[in-house]
Amino acid sequence: MNNDFMVKIRNASHSDCESIHVLNRLGLGYDYSPEKTQQQLGRVLDNPNSKLLVAEVDGCIAGYIHAVDYDCTYTDSLKNILAIVVDERCRGKNLGRLLLSEIEKWAKDEGSSGVRLVSGMDRTGAHKFYKACGYSLRKEQMNFIKIFKE
Repeated sequence: MNNDFMVKIRNASHSDCESIHVLNRLGLGYDYSPEKTQQQLGRVLDNPNSKLLVAEVDGCIAGYIHAVDYDCTYTDSLKNILAIVVDERCRGKNLGRLLLSEIEKWAKDEGSSGVRLVSGMDRTGAHKFYKACGYSLRKEQMNFIKIFKE
């Protein structure tokens, strides 16, 4: 950790919505409205199988990580990281490592056998980061979705 600033990792709260919205838009490239972000944040915070942590740097949210239970019939229980992002101005200062470490601790405390995540093919910098943190590439895959129109 860089000694030039103070970092605090804590559970997210409803009041973090605006910061999470900005990180989603600028850091991850998701254009999702603030109103919908607030609704989804409420669902995430109410889910007992979900963990959403934020990294505060000098009192401002500079990153977050979101993970959930991953239980299926072909592997032991894992935690699944759905999102991790650090403000680009704070990258390279161990915030991502701190966030990963806290989720890994949660996974161990919950009896999970490990942590998994899926990362977009174009996020090559993130891939290097994950490998440097001890994660290995298990397989390449395609991601499909079907959206129901209202």
